[in-house]
Amino acid sequence: MSPRECAIKLMRRCNSNDPFTIARALDVILIYCTLIDLNGFYQYHKRNHIIYLSEELEEYAARFVLAHELGHMQMHRSMNTVFMDTKTFNPHSRFERQANTFAVELLLPDDLLREYPDCSIYQLAASFGVPSEFVGLKG
Repeated sequence: MSPRECAIKLMRRCNSNDPFTIARALDVILIYCTLIDLNGFYQYHKRNHIIYLSEELEEYAARFVLAHELGHMQMHRSMNTVFMDTKTFNPHSRFERQANTFAVELLLPDDLLREYPDCSIYQLAASFGVPSEFVGLKG
């Protein structure tokens, strides 16, 4: 399943595109902590989905990082790997690119773009927590 399809399926399942609402609906344990050179990471441990977020993130950055980590949770769960996102999000890794695409599709769904036809995708991205460098991942 593509990152876009995965994001759409999750939005329908949780009836939301808000990553915090989705995390609650999926019983994800969110831990805010001090992270050195990381924005966040996902871990599956003892049947628990755990996402760690840097306590230094501003709200909009936290939305994107959480959406990104939910992407790892949905698409890379079977890999038994702790996915750590550096402050650059390492867009060169296939798994990181998939998680970034998932996050963009989750935070900027097609319905939202149709709802604000007079806004550019960059304006919407800024309003909904998507870094401008990832807007090009929108399908």
